[in-house]
Amino acid sequence: MAVPPRPMDPKKDLAVYGYGTIAWKERMEEWKKKQNDKLQVVKHQGDKGGDEMDDPDLPKMDEGRQPLSRKLPISSSRINPYRMIILLRMVILGLFFHYRIRHPVNDAYGLWLTSIICEIWFAVSWIFDQFPKWFPIERETYLDRLSLRYEKEGKPSELAPVDIFVSTVDPMKEPPLITANTVLSILAVDYPVDKVACYVSDDGAAMLTFEALSETSEFARKWVPFCKKFNIEPRAPEWYFAQKVDYLRDKVEPTFVRERRAMKREYEEFKVRINGLVAMAQKVPEEGWTMQDGTPWPGNNVRDHPGMIQVFLGHNGVHDIEGNELPSLIYVSREKRPGFEHHKKAGAMNALVRVSAVISNAPFLLNVDCDHYINNSKALREAMCFMMDPQAGKKICYVQFPQRFDGIDRHDRYSNRNVVFFDINMKGLDGIQGPIYVGTGCVFRRQALYGYDAPKKTKPPGKTCNCLPKWCCCFCRSRKRNKKSKTKDKKKTTKARDTSTQIHALENIEEGIEGIDSEKSTLMPQIKFEKKFGQSPVFIASTLLEEGGVPPGATSASLLKEAIHVISCGYEDKTDWGKEVGWIYGSVTEDILTGFKMHCHGWRSVYCIPRRPAFKGSAPINLSDRLHQVLRWALGSVEIFLSRHCPIWYGYGCGLKPLERFSYINSVVYPLTSIPLIAYCTLPAVCLLTGKFIVPEISNYASIVFMGMFISIAATSILEMQWGGVGIDDWWRNEQFWVIGGVSSHFFALLQGLLKVLAGVNTNFTVTSKGGDDGEFSELYLFKWTSLLIPPLTLLIINIIGVIVGVSDAISNGYESWGPLFGRLFFALWVIVHLYPFLKGFMGKQDRVPTIIIVWSILLASIFSLLWVRINPFLSRDGIVLEVCGLDCD
Repeated sequence: MAVPPRPMDPKKDLAVYGYGTIAWKERMEEWKKKQNDKLQVVKHQGDKGGDEMDDPDLPKMDEGRQPLSRKLPISSSRINPYRMIILLRMVILGLFFHYRIRHPVNDAYGLWLTSIICEIWFAVSWIFDQFPKWFPIERETYLDRLSLRYEKEGKPSELAPVDIFVSTVDPMKEPPLITANTVLSILAVDYPVDKVACYVSDDGAAMLTFEALSETSEFARKWVPFCKKFNIEPRAPEWYFAQKVDYLRDKVEPTFVRERRAMKREYEEFKVRINGLVAMAQKVPEEGWTMQDGTPWPGNNVRDHPGMIQVFLGHNGVHDIEGNELPSLIYVSREKRPGFEHHKKAGAMNALVRVSAVISNAPFLLNVDCDHYINNSKALREAMCFMMDPQAGKKICYVQFPQRFDGIDRHDRYSNRNVVFFDINMKGLDGIQGPIYVGTGCVFRRQALYGYDAPKKTKPPGKTCNCLPKWCCCFCRSRKRNKKSKTKDKKKTTKARDTSTQIHALENIEEGIEGIDSEKSTLMPQIKFEKKFGQSPVFIASTLLEEGGVPPGATSASLLKEAIHVISCGYEDKTDWGKEVGWIYGSVTEDILTGFKMHCHGWRSVYCIPRRPAFKGSAPINLSDRLHQVLRWALGSVEIFLSRHCPIWYGYGCGLKPLERFSYINSVVYPLTSIPLIAYCTLPAVCLLTGKFIVPEISNYASIVFMGMFISIAATSILEMQWGGVGIDDWWRNEQFWVIGGVSSHFFALLQGLLKVLAGVNTNFTVTSKGGDDGEFSELYLFKWTSLLIPPLTLLIINIIGVIVGVSDAISNGYESWGPLFGRLFFALWVIVHLYPFLKGFMGKQDRVPTIIIVWSILLASIFSLLWVRINPFLSRDGIVLEVCGLDCD
């Protein structure tokens, strides 16, 4: 039987249900009478239970007015024990350091001091990493409510337009077929076609990319209607046809089977044409490429060419084979000239922001890499559940989706999936102020990218300040009253003058600004607009349109002309682009820096994990490429750490929350951990070679502290995996690669960052290969020559040598020496086990490892060992100490 409703709270219930108090009481009385009439029926059917809101006669909230999403906090039964263990671990950590510092090892003081310094740094790093996970949450979206609110039957869709950016550079390392699949998945997305525009940035000005997009636009006329007719997933044909599904065994309508076979043949022919273009592009003609009309390709010189824009779809009435409209597809290659700084990917993304603002000017932007296709056709709708929420959406600057990958081996030996970061760390950040980076698969609010502050909450009536005590509010009220009375006349005299000046300035921005009414247009005169956004009246006009859309009265020809202007190489000179507007320059990891600037403006971000992954992509499968990828990320963090935008000292007094700042600090200082990590991984070998140890003979109290430390570490990890939904395999691979990447990529990134900032030595990065044709996992164990492989291999060799020397020494010295050896062996095996994926790859394909790596690693290990024996600091300088052996030689 239904339960009577709780007493109504007018402040809450009236806002939710939308009924007056009297009307609500009357409806409740009617409901009670009907319940009494139904009592006999309920007795026969049994007690069904349920809530009063399940009854059709009860007044319900309008489905279209309900929230589009909700937070799902981690249950207290899982998160509270986790928090308690963290606090307990901090107490044990204090006891641990109290014992370690108070009990030095006198005969190995250097080793003891080194280990103490390393352990203190690890503890500080753990604190910065741990506390942002204090309030983890999950989120749930309601796509049906979104449709009810913004897609009413018989009316045009009111969903907000979205401009989608795809960036590519080198078609030889980023195969055009992969880019084409990404574009096809975008064009077939489940979203109103007139609300989607796809912009492909070709920063390499390659004619191969241009021709591949032309072929893709033709194939899209067949592929898009097929996807929408049968509602297939995913909508990237390469991965859709790769699914191992037996359609003949299941009961599938014959029409679908027939059309699927025909579409697969069409796609195979499309692949042949794309691969043919790739084959032709292998050999560049001496005179350069020429287009079909015989004119030279403008991008023959990659470093010196004009800006190029080509609209493939979305104009001249191009429709699919069923006569339906298709989303827009625009090719963009920004101008490049010698002597100009182009700022790599960040500069290309800013060029796309300006081009899209001039041509389509959608209020929201989606950024994807060329190898990340849309795996969930409703991904844009998932993001709009947050962005278009009438209450919480106005303060959201971006919605980040987790990165998921195809083509990774089952064991994920090099932690390519990065599950711990995406499923644990990001959930924790979402409970504070949102994820800290704006990587691929991120939906932006365009106004946030323009450097505007987030809308502030209006204070309730009677509230004069943020202070809690009433006497303080009274004081502030009286002070503000006096201040207002003094400035009232001044405001009256200056208001008319300022307004007329600003209106006069805005009239000078030509036809681009006509007919636009915006708050921002009354805040900045023309010269400030140009200083911030550059000298483009059409683009400046677009920045004032918070809901998007192009300025009224503009023609396609004039817009394209203006679009060419905003991608010129000198457009950003003496403007705020890359400083306060768009993607921020100064780091190769522009995603972290851009997200940091947005959060400093008071915006918050959202982390969305749909049941079906929104995006999927490819990851570097061999160790060398993976280390180079990590090197790039770490170098970007070092650049931010050494810049004025370092979160340690930048952005105070703004909208950045303390725990969010903790996370940003951790994201830029983690490469510094490489130095203590290398030292700590070297200590076991030193201890085994010298017979010394970093810990004195431990007492019962020390044993309890050490055991408590290990148990708390294990408990924290187990509880973290539990509420994060991460398996132990993924967690362990993450721990292993943290050591591998820390002693190699992070260390080199630190050195390169110091050289770049202090000495001005720039580092050029090559694009990671996005695909291969050698079969599944064929390059898993392939080691390509790179100096990044030397440090971990050296640490492996010296620790293995140390284990051999230690065991040999124990065998020769007798039974009593095995006890002290146990701690040293455990320490060395800890290093070897963490470097095991590296060792397994080395042993698995030994014939394919470059000889120079083996030579250098053995040479460095030998030099280190011999040098240590020669200058052993633990050997008495007065000579060898002779001790009585206890044997009677006579």
